[in-house]
Amino acid sequence: MTAIHFIVFLPLLASLVAGLGQRFIGALAAKTVTTLGLFIAAFLSWPIFIGFLNGSETAYVQPVMTWVQSGELSFDWELRVDALTAVMLVVITSVSALVHLYSWGYMEEDPDQPRFFAYLSLFTFAMLMLVTANNLVQMFFGWEGVGLASYLLIGFWYKKPSANAAAIKAFVVNRVGDLGFMLGIFGIFWLFGTVSIPEILAAAPDKVGSSIGFLGMRVDTMSLLCILLFIGAMGKSAQLGLHTWLPDAMEGPTPVSALIHAATMVTAGVFMVCRLSPLFETSQFALDVVTIVGATTAIFAATVGLVQTDIKRVIAYSTCSQLGYMFFAAGTGAYGAAMFHLFTHAFFKALLFLGAGSVIHAMHHEQDMRYYGGLRKHIPLTFWAMMAGTLAITGVGIVGVGGFAGFYSKDAIIEAAFASHSTFHMYAFGIGVLAALLTSFYSWRLMFLTFFGTPRWAQSEHIQHAMHDHGDHDDHAHDHAHDAHIDGTAGYHPHESPLPMLIPLGILTLGAVFAGFVFHGGFIEAETGKAFWANSTLFFNEHLMHAMHEVPLWVKLSSTVAMLTGLLVAYVMYQQSKDAPQRLATAFAPLYRFFLNKWYFDELYDAVFVRPAFWFGRLFWKQGDIGIIDRFGPNGSAAVVSFGSKLAVKMQSGYLYTYALVMLLGLVIAVSWMMVRA
Repeated sequence: MTAIHFIVFLPLLASLVAGLGQRFIGALAAKTVTTLGLFIAAFLSWPIFIGFLNGSETAYVQPVMTWVQSGELSFDWELRVDALTAVMLVVITSVSALVHLYSWGYMEEDPDQPRFFAYLSLFTFAMLMLVTANNLVQMFFGWEGVGLASYLLIGFWYKKPSANAAAIKAFVVNRVGDLGFMLGIFGIFWLFGTVSIPEILAAAPDKVGSSIGFLGMRVDTMSLLCILLFIGAMGKSAQLGLHTWLPDAMEGPTPVSALIHAATMVTAGVFMVCRLSPLFETSQFALDVVTIVGATTAIFAATVGLVQTDIKRVIAYSTCSQLGYMFFAAGTGAYGAAMFHLFTHAFFKALLFLGAGSVIHAMHHEQDMRYYGGLRKHIPLTFWAMMAGTLAITGVGIVGVGGFAGFYSKDAIIEAAFASHSTFHMYAFGIGVLAALLTSFYSWRLMFLTFFGTPRWAQSEHIQHAMHDHGDHDDHAHDHAHDAHIDGTAGYHPHESPLPMLIPLGILTLGAVFAGFVFHGGFIEAETGKAFWANSTLFFNEHLMHAMHEVPLWVKLSSTVAMLTGLLVAYVMYQQSKDAPQRLATAFAPLYRFFLNKWYFDELYDAVFVRPAFWFGRLFWKQGDIGIIDRFGPNGSAAVVSFGSKLAVKMQSGYLYTYALVMLLGLVIAVSWMMVRA
């Protein structure tokens, strides 16, 4: 057994123990086993990652077992360990381990804790299977495993109709993307005769220029296959068109939101494109599609995030926007920058989600930011953690000096887009700068509404219920409640989260602050990056990285200016002129409604797909199933039998002469038939 075996299979083993043995071992043992398994996996993952960074590790494939041999199709279950895998290992196991620990406090009162922790570990195992795959079928196995686990986690509180609806939505939308992924795999096997990733990438340049019949047309083979694969990535990574499931995933517990949005499921699509980057490099058309979709997703999600009031949904749309950055980075050829942003984003986005969970925990499950305010004095540790996450995602830093994590990774994407020679690189650059401005605005808006100003808790129904349930009815208490109502607190006293929730916040804060500065060399610097990514399948464009660092100063300053502009506007609107948001919403009502309704994608899909599907379902059910099948099938047969039984009962009078008459009639009919035949 090697380290990679423990990393991959410990979460699976822990999941089985917690899930199948929950009635015997109890909640404490289930939590302990799963959390310990993930921390061991995380501790084993970091040395592998560091080894690839310093050059002491080389890529290898660890066999597990012979899997499938069917005709020309043959592949084994193998664990591929290279630089790209190593990045994903530390991201997945580190964030998952911290989410497990965080859940000890957040889910403390939930009666189904063993099931929850079992799902978390199963989710992690599926993702690890995906990133260690050495062939496309194994990758698809992990891909679908993640989809199954996400369905279970999003719908964890299955007694809530909204949770069930969100889980079904995520499952269905991802199946649409997975259909594209499957067709891409089928096409690759048809073209290359193998599903082995190294063999496919080695043979890809020889297939350039070939064509294939598709939907009655002749199209470029490599472009078609890459776009089909990208459709799969669009579903998993919530890109425009297949993004609708991601915000609704908030119906799951907050630790689930952190795990899905920061480190696992949504990063699968970006990882797949980077893993197969030499394949995508054979089709400029496919790269253009990736660029356009990624950049458009970035600006779409950023505009929707401007008007959200649910603290978790703001961060969810932020995730969608940042994934757009990663994809247009890949589309412009900066795969190293895409993976770097994936890496840093995992830490500060997990920090923001878990910080939001800490706020929700302190505010008695209230999620509407309009009912927060003034919380920095009551939950100071959570405040500073979320401040670090905000500084990271907005890219605070000084050019030539340094900054927080996003300053290195997001700025690298914007600069690489400008330096690229791809078809739509300036579209990506412009959108990247604009999205950076909007990201800064809605991120600081969240901070101002939540932690600054005067308390607005008295308006919250959650807080009112909390005070009603725990209130005292003596005169002194009433006087105190009256005074508290005036100051907006309703007498409620928010409290800091327990230690199991604060420890992950502290560790993730370190990542948000230092991850960009410490690791940027291996990801995006020309020489060190080339050496690091040489131990993987990722296509590293050394010339683009050189050009990225040589862009004009105004390009390097563009994202910083955008960040400061967003901060200033948010400060003026939410700290100085607090009626400005309402005035703007009224003045630009159509645009406000457009953003608030998420560009009407849900309404469009409801009209085009959901309602027709239900109409056809009801038609086939009432007319086909009930009207035809049941009528002439089991119900019809039963009716005939019933009628025959009733007739027989009437004829069976019990009198001998009646039976004799029937026999005589039968004989007459038989003789008459014989005479007619003759």
